[in-house]
Amino acid sequence: MFSVEKTTSEDKHAFYELMLMQLQALLEGEENPIAILSNASALLNECLEQINWVGFYLMKKGELLLGPFQGKVACMHIAVGRGVCGTAVSENKTQLVKDVHAFPGHIACDSASRSEIVIPIRKGNEIIGVLDIDSPILSRFDEIDAMYLEKCVNVIEDLCKWDEA
Repeated sequence: MFSVEKTTSEDKHAFYELMLMQLQALLEGEENPIAILSNASALLNECLEQINWVGFYLMKKGELLLGPFQGKVACMHIAVGRGVCGTAVSENKTQLVKDVHAFPGHIACDSASRSEIVIPIRKGNEIIGVLDIDSPILSRFDEIDAMYLEKCVNVIEDLCKWDEA
């Protein structure tokens, strides 16, 4: 692990490259989405500092349903277009939110959360879920985090047999 506040961008790139290798090694040979998402959330929780929640929501019956996660209890259902997760789905793009209290319609599952990043998960062109990470620190996530967390999601997308979820 590394201290977010005391790293150079080179250190951060090196950290994420190592974490990506760990993720690929951990998940190698597995295809079941629940097993993959469970271990991926555990690894991200272990590796990322200054976060208070990391997990997945999966699209079920037109809304996001809580999936494997690490952290305090969470919202179980999120409508598309609602909150940061629902906005990631409706806009079909990563949401990098420096201050969740300034985000219109933010859903406060944990009042300690101050910043958030949400990355859509796709099967082909269809969004089938999101990776959601919260932090109690303002502006915890930046473009480097977004780039590498999108790569983590790409690993997950490639491995999962989504019909087994």
